[in-house]
Amino acid sequence: MAETTREKVFSVLERAKTIVYGQDDMLEAIVAALSCEGHLLIEGMPGLAKTLSVSTMSRLCDLNFKRIQFTPDLLPSDLIGTMVFNQSTNEFTTKFGPIFTQLLLADEINRSPAKVQAALLEAMAEKQVTIGDHTHKLNSPFVVLATQNPIEQEGTYPLPEAQMDRFMMKIHVDYPDLESEKNILDLTPKKIDSLEACIGADDIMGIREEVSAIYVDPKIKSMIVRLVQATRPGQAGFLKEFDGAIQCGASPRASIWLYNLAKFKAFMAGKDYVSPEEVMAIVPDVLGHRIILTYEATIDQMNTRNISLKIANSLV
Repeated sequence: MAETTREKVFSVLERAKTIVYGQDDMLEAIVAALSCEGHLLIEGMPGLAKTLSVSTMSRLCDLNFKRIQFTPDLLPSDLIGTMVFNQSTNEFTTKFGPIFTQLLLADEINRSPAKVQAALLEAMAEKQVTIGDHTHKLNSPFVVLATQNPIEQEGTYPLPEAQMDRFMMKIHVDYPDLESEKNILDLTPKKIDSLEACIGADDIMGIREEVSAIYVDPKIKSMIVRLVQATRPGQAGFLKEFDGAIQCGASPRASIWLYNLAKFKAFMAGKDYVSPEEVMAIVPDVLGHRIILTYEATIDQMNTRNISLKIANSLV
């Protein structure tokens, strides 16, 4: 009997868990990014299997995969490509960069300065890249899976707000539990190399179609939009206690991703409709990195994930 689309997703996750221990939420978030064709930002301390998780999922999914190690001396041309003069023909030819792939791992993305971050903006939002006078479409699907160490780590740069907004969600990775960390000791390179792809681009398109077919009631749609608008100062539902703390709220992209990811959550739960529980489960990941604090609130170390959840709870 052929596997259903949902069974294929769980099969991928189960195989990934034999390599990456104790990071189940991160693995599911990567699957969500592939299923919704959204970009994912993974933040955590060094050594928590962020890069391993992405490379493992790339092996299990038969997609074109490239990895870029972001460094302080990286140039935009190293990412997107450049025009090269051919002396034999007296013409310029295009040398395409590693961004021309389906699954792009931007490793330690916050170790490169703003000029490199800006090179990603067009690709992440419009799925295209401009080199010289020509615009080139990127492959489909095109998903950026970026990892970063916490901003307080030495040698890192804060990502621009415009780029943060282009990430579907930002997840935080914590240390594994005792049993998971014991299992890590038995992990060998041979075990990682033995992984084989079990789904391809067609399967991912099938998952995307099934997720898109999940029903969302108009009341849930209204809830999503009201929730996002309530993060903006001066809008209905904005909590007075955050006056002077929030400089800018979430953009309409937050509404789009709350809507799409709530469908994915319902799909994973085996439901054909979205309930408020699916929306609430993803609020911190979708809204937390989109809320911009004032200088005073930043000094007070206010947590935007907690703020977004408190705003959401006040509306339910």
